[in-house]
Amino acid sequence: MKKITTNLHTHTERCNHAVGADREFVEAAIRAGIRVLGFSDHVPMPYRNHFHSHIRMRVNELPDYTSSILSLKEEYRDQIEILLGYEAEYDPDLFPEMLKELEQYPFDYLIFGAHFVDNEYAGFYSGSETDSEEDLAAYVRNVLRGLSTGVYTYLAHPDLIFYTGPDDIYENHMRQICLAAKEANIPLEINVNGFRYERNYPCDRFFRMAKECGNTIIVGYDAHNPDLFSDTETMKKAEALINRLDLPITYEIPIRDPHHPKLPAS
Repeated sequence: MKKITTNLHTHTERCNHAVGADREFVEAAIRAGIRVLGFSDHVPMPYRNHFHSHIRMRVNELPDYTSSILSLKEEYRDQIEILLGYEAEYDPDLFPEMLKELEQYPFDYLIFGAHFVDNEYAGFYSGSETDSEEDLAAYVRNVLRGLSTGVYTYLAHPDLIFYTGPDDIYENHMRQICLAAKEANIPLEINVNGFRYERNYPCDRFFRMAKECGNTIIVGYDAHNPDLFSDTETMKKAEALINRLDLPITYEIPIRDPHHPKLPAS
């Protein structure tokens, strides 16, 4: 595995579960040899019924997020390329409104993090342990609809769903994600942060399928703390997965235009 020099998965304190100033992430990335750093904090969702998420920035924080990252982009332009993005959900009811809000500010890309099916307040968290085939199918259905919009540069932690049932059922459903991502040329992420906290992802059974399907596979730090960029022990776990399955890693990540979405199939 070569050195990772592009990371588009970086959070900020605004999401309420990351630590470190924006500048600290930039300087840590430079020290780690990152040449392209994308900030992709959790997108504010225009939830109704006065629901306020505690794991993402608020809509009124968008101006500060934008100005901070763009200021750092200019300040460090001779040392690192900085991009402004978001890690976004796909909520079929709120997707158009979410994009409309974001379009008020300049941004470069979106990555897709399907944390909730279908939403944060009435659905379920994808990383909750389940042996329900219905939950698994719902997760896959949500991901497929999100991918079909064409706005996401890549799919973050595609194996987030914590399905504990039989492998054949898992593979029957999750292979649909691999095939759809392959057809749309959307990379799938090996999420380094999952190794750091010993989560259920990244997992062999998913990336074995991804290799079989010929998917583009990338590595994302999912940095919620600047020191992840220097965490060699965590990166060794990612390297072990890559070597164990002989995965073909892509090191350059094409940015997909997020400003012209397609209408997902119903």
